[in-house]
Amino acid sequence: MDRDSVSSRALKSVGYDSETRTLEIEFVAGGVYLYFDVPEWVDQNLRSAESKGTYFREHIRDVYRFEVISKPERDGVPKRRKRREVPRSPRGYR
Repeated sequence: MDRDSVSSRALKSVGYDSETRTLEIEFVAGGVYLYFDVPEWVDQNLRSAESKGTYFREHIRDVYRFEVISKPERDGVPKRRKRREVPRSPRGYR
């Protein structure tokens, strides 16, 4: 399946096969995923969305069955920020 580059901080390219209703997404952080039984209008809305990452999170991820085609490489992938712990005051202290 051919993918088209998209302008997004999260998604690198998107492809769609209308015969199989399969959406293929390559992420900026690496990795390629196939999403199954996706209606064509979802692909069209994704491509025209102002924020493709937000559209993906709200309308595709956790909605459609998927398969991982290639996982992100560990080298060159930005690491997630560590959670900054907020110091807690001792009990009884106000």
